[in-house]
Amino acid sequence: MDFEGKSAVITGAASGIGYALAERAAARGMPLVLADVEAEALAAAEARLSQAGARVVAIPTDVSQSDQVEALAEGSYAAFGDVGLLCNNAGVAVLVTRPIWELSHGDWEWLLGVNTWGLIHAVRAFLPRMMEQAGPSHILNTCSSAGLISSPGLAAYKASKHATLSISESLYHDLEGVASRVGVSVFCPDVVKTGLRHAGRNRPAHLGDELPPSPEQAADEKAREGAPGISAGEAADIALQGVDAGRFYIFTSDWPLGAVGERVEDMAKGIPRSMRLNSDGTMGADDQ
Repeated sequence: MDFEGKSAVITGAASGIGYALAERAAARGMPLVLADVEAEALAAAEARLSQAGARVVAIPTDVSQSDQVEALAEGSYAAFGDVGLLCNNAGVAVLVTRPIWELSHGDWEWLLGVNTWGLIHAVRAFLPRMMEQAGPSHILNTCSSAGLISSPGLAAYKASKHATLSISESLYHDLEGVASRVGVSVFCPDVVKTGLRHAGRNRPAHLGDELPPSPEQAADEKAREGAPGISAGEAADIALQGVDAGRFYIFTSDWPLGAVGERVEDMAKGIPRSMRLNSDGTMGADDQ
């Protein structure tokens, strides 16, 4: 669809993939509504994009809070009249690889609050308005390749991303069932070089009960910091090209499709294959 002149609302827009999406939306002539929980970084992003000639409104938003997402929707429509592209991109992670029983209550509440409830709040706040618009519009949900696999460690993050994928799929089918003019895509990138590993800087104090990593876990995390990945700009390009092509599932490589195939094979056999974590942070499997 042609997005020129239609506004783009982007959560998690102060950095990483969100900021890269904002840059590319602005290059297409789209007015921008930027949302992020990190107010200072959001103001800096607004200033850079405004100086580059974009029409920008910045609205500090904690997507885990329904009232703030509702205020974001109201502010977006007040600013530009409609929404052409809604990018539900805000996300956080606890990336110390540890068994599920070592995850704290705060780990679960923080990740599910932002990654899962943030998406739910956005759908509830924006979608009824978007469905009433005269022209077509689109929702782009940032998921992860982690939303398609089950493997050791990162259980809370993977659970939140599995939810993102399932919600997006249900949303697609529900909208198709009523012949809506709102389209949906789900973006499932592999490793992208962003600030996700440092998301803890925005973790609420009342959810700060994360257990300190063991020396072994800290060493593993340090080793994975230099893992190869694409840039945020490359990721944003792939995501928007997928939207342009009318794709629902958008990947940055074919690897997730192989992982899904292996998972289906495991289901047919009745038991998951044994998995191991490699030193570079990738997963290896022992075929059964």
